[in-house]
Amino acid sequence: MTELPPLTETTTLRRLVEYAGASGDFYDMHYDLDFARALGHPELAVHGLLKAAYLGRTVTSWLAGRGRLTTLEVSYRGMDFRDRPHTCRGRVVTTDGRRAELELWGEDDTGRRTTLGRAEVIFDKENP
Repeated sequence: MTELPPLTETTTLRRLVEYAGASGDFYDMHYDLDFARALGHPELAVHGLLKAAYLGRTVTSWLAGRGRLTTLEVSYRGMDFRDRPHTCRGRVVTTDGRRAELELWGEDDTGRRTTLGRAEVIFDKENP
């Protein structure tokens, strides 16, 4: 089974603000520490769709121009927080000619899978 190279991101306050501006997601738990703590969080929460983008980048970096990402599905199973590493991993689970299905996941700094996903890719050539 082919493993994708891991991608580790440590989301800073700057990245949270940039993502909020780009996405329009200004929910307070992403930028107001007192609000996040009032919700019971130890830190500012990373946007779920930002974690999905990290998973997508894990796939497209692995593809390296050899094909294209056609499907990306993500499910959130836990919170990730500012200034803590979030590592995205994946592996090929099936192949059929030029198509491949991938299992994806993101782990927090304790190794707990906080984001689960799957992707489908189509390679430019068979058996790349």
